[in-house]
Formats: sequence, C-alpha cells, structure tokens
Amino acid sequence: MAKKIDGNTYTLVFAAGMVVVVGAVLAFLASSLSPSISENKRIEKQQNILYAMGINENDKTSVKFVSKEKVAETFDQYISKQLVIEGGEIKEDNEAYLIDLKKENSREKNGEIRRLPLFIGEKNKGEKIYIVPVRGKGLWDAIWGYVAVDKNMVVEGVFFDHAAETPGLGANIKERFFMDDFKGEYLLSKGIFKGIKVKKGNADPKNLDKYDHEVDAIAGSTITGDGLAAMLKKDIKRYLPHLKKLNESWD
Repeated sequence: MAKKIDGNTYTLVFAAGMVVVVGAVLAFLASSLSPSISENKRIEKQQNILYAMGINENDKTSVKFVSKEKVAETFDQYISKQLVIEGGEIKEDNEAYLIDLKKENSREKNGEIRRLPLFIGEKNKGEKIYIVPVRGKGLWDAIWGYVAVDKNMVVEGVFFDHAAETPGLGANIKERFFMDDFKGEYLLSKGIFKGIKVKKGNADPKNLDKYDHEVDAIAGSTITGDGLAAMLKKDIKRYLPHLKKLNESWD
C-alpha cells in the first residue's frame, strides 16, 4: 500500500526535517567561513586606516588600497601606536582597530562607558598623524570612515564608506573627487573646534580655501552630506581632550 504523503502530519514532519537540515547547513557554513570573514574584516579596516593617512596605491582618479598581501606589514610599518580611550584613561591595545563602533554606540546609549579607538601613524620620521574613526547616519543607513589629522588638527586625509546610500548620489562619499577635497582643511579656528560642513554652493567649488571649514556638497545628496558633517563634528569632538593630552601644539 502506498504511503500517504498528503496529510498534515507528513507536512509538519517534512517541514521540521527541512528546518533541521537547513539550520545544520547554515551553522556549518557560518562556522567554516568565520575565520575567512574575520580575516577580511581585519584586512579591510587596516586598508581603510592606511588610506585615510595617505598610504594607498591610488592612480590619478581611482581609489586603490594597499594590497591584501602587503597590508599587515604596511600597517605595522606606518601605525606606531593603537590606543583605546575608556573612561578618560588612554591605554595601548594592538587590536584597537577591531573595535566595532556600532556596538560602542549601543553601549553608550545603554549608559555604559564606550571605548574610543585612536591610531597614531608616522609617514615621515617624527611627524605624527592621528587617525580617528567616525560613524553616523546617512540618508538610508549607516555611514562611517576615518579622518587623519596632523599635530595642528589639519586634515591629512579621509576615508568614507556607507551601507546603502543612493548610487551616483550619496554613495559618492567614497569616491576620490569627494574625499580628496577634505585634505588640508583646518578643523580648528583660533583653538576652537569648527568641524567641516558639506555645503552646497559654498562659493569655493575647487576647494581652494582650506580655512572656511567647508567642502563642496555632492549634487542631489543633501541629507547624506549633512549626516556626514554631523558625524565628523560629533565623533571628532569626542577625541579633542584626549588629543590635547597627546599633543599640546595646537592649544
């Protein structure tokens, strides 16, 4: 006699079996791919930090990172210190670059003390560059990046990225023509922190004035630009007292 396969019991057993099988497959894949995913995250963060301080393989127009094969060695070569600021205390931590800013923001919202990673690099002997990670909100989702500044709080370079900004508009925050405009911009005016506005029609489309605390906005991406400017002001400001401890020259 043929087995009945159209009853509710069979359907439930079959569905439960599929859930178990699919769950087991996904768990296996997650476990087996975890080391590879972690390694890719490490590489990406090191590439981004180096990019912000001007260590990259750019051509005239494209964004090109230090290669995966070279990034670990290059990171150790140019990043002299990794620091974590927690509760006003500054400690060295060789894995500070792995700190997840999204999780730290959640900790802060829950009333916990957040950790602030900070990186000190050197391109020229004795000339320190401070690299600050930033994270904020664009039009659709998160935006983030790194800002490198010299001892006078002048921007040495930046790197920005996004989760879901509009292609051809807000997504262009990670393009050379936008990121390059930040280089040379002053964050302070007579010792007072001003940040950098992303302003449409700022009367300086070629970005020649580095003392105006402004860069030209990307057409059609006002909300993304405003979010990026707010991100820079909010997150860099967190570091000011700590940077002052590390570097008195811009007082």
